Amino acid sequence: MREIVLDTETTGFEPAEGDRIVEIGAVELMGHVPTGRTYHQYINPQRSMPAEAFGVHGIGPDLLEPPQEPKPGQETLRDKPLFKDIAQDFVDFVGDAKLVIHNAAFDMKFLNAELGWLNRPLLPMDQAVDTLAIARRKFPGSPASLDALCRRFGIDNSSRTLHGALLDSEILAEVYLELIGGRQPDFALAADPRTVTAGGVSDDWRPMPRSQPLPPKLTEEEAAAHAAFVEKLGDDAVWKKLA
Repeated sequence: MREIVLDTETTGFEPAEGDRIVEIGAVELMGHVPTGRTYHQYINPQRSMPAEAFGVHGIGPDLLEPPQEPKPGQETLRDKPLFKDIAQDFVDFVGDAKLVIHNAAFDMKFLNAELGWLNRPLLPMDQAVDTLAIARRKFPGSPASLDALCRRFGIDNSSRTLHGALLDSEILAEVYLELIGGRQPDFALAADPRTVTAGGVSDDWRPMPRSQPLPPKLTEEEAAAHAAFVEKLGDDAVWKKLA
């Protein structure tokens, strides 16, 4: 089973108001195990960078108004490709794999806006797996941000001083594996990945009989009392038909 753990960075919250994607990062999983294949791309949004968005991810000081000189390690965007130039490579990398995203509605909204502006097919919403929703179901009432989940699972995110799409995807891949029960959620350590279903269990799996039956928890006195009770119910008692 192929999955893509994905994250984006943007200029804001609403593509309908002119916000655009500035970075995409993605990590490939096969059978819930990272393969080492990644996708990473900075994108020129063809617009200025709001100070609020810059404060979150630190990308594109050259797009601030007024522009700033980048500091060492700070990524500029004026010389980066447009989304239309990288769209095919991105779509080819994703394919029909499940997209594992934290707060999937946000990223899918932006990805489909960018694809829609190019008159390309949109990504189906049912292709996305929302780890935020999984975390809220699993830990109701608890913080479910990526940082909070890293603290819960003991995942090192000390390098995450700012948001970054590829780094966040790598961290989210670890969080996702913990949310679904670890790197081998189905304990099928030697399972053929071709027989593993989306739920992580082989279609060929069948329960095996125990080598030794479990000892009964019912005492002799309780069994005798139950038999006496059933006898009082008469011959039509359901218990007698099930015996």
